[in-house]
Amino acid sequence: MFDSKLNHKLSLAAAVLGLLTVAGCSSQPAVVSDNQPAQATSSAAAPVNPASPAADSAVAATASPAANTHATQPLHLVTLPKGTKITATVRQTLDTDKNTRGDAFSARLAQPVKVDGKTVLPRGTAITGHITRLRTHELKVALSSVVVDGIYCDLDTNSRRPSDKEPKPINRKQKRDNSTLAARTRLTFKLSKPATVPAKA
Repeated sequence: MFDSKLNHKLSLAAAVLGLLTVAGCSSQPAVVSDNQPAQATSSAAAPVNPASPAADSAVAATASPAANTHATQPLHLVTLPKGTKITATVRQTLDTDKNTRGDAFSARLAQPVKVDGKTVLPRGTAITGHITRLRTHELKVALSSVVVDGIYCDLDTNSRRPSDKEPKPINRKQKRDNSTLAARTRLTFKLSKPATVPAKA
């Protein structure tokens, strides 16, 4: 009987991993290069049709391949529509003199992301991003992925400059410095296309 329950949990975990793979999710961090935006490393799990009833049901999942024998809060997939605002706080300083195009950075959600009034991604959720443009005295960044329970899911957002920070500077006539993106800077991005992410039920 124990083996039967274990096999059932393993089956559910495999199904979830398959759904996450189709959704552009992986248990590995995003890989960033100079020539292309961040791409999540593909998982080895077999693809599962996200339109199937299993995609709508909440199932227990973790980033670890081992079966989780403890009670966990179930995860289910939620699609964030195009145009969803994501406000994140950068966790390290980026500089045109020290960084290169494609360099990755970490961030945290400064505000929760909601769909239909329900919180999908709570404040503090881990986010990764990368530098999309780097020229003398000018850099732009975009978000690459969101991390939920160790699972990385792709994000495709618009690019932002350091001067786009929030709250907006009081003196708008002040010369804008876009050569350095300081740690703790808050930027608001918009999804360029829908993103499917795991959320806790």
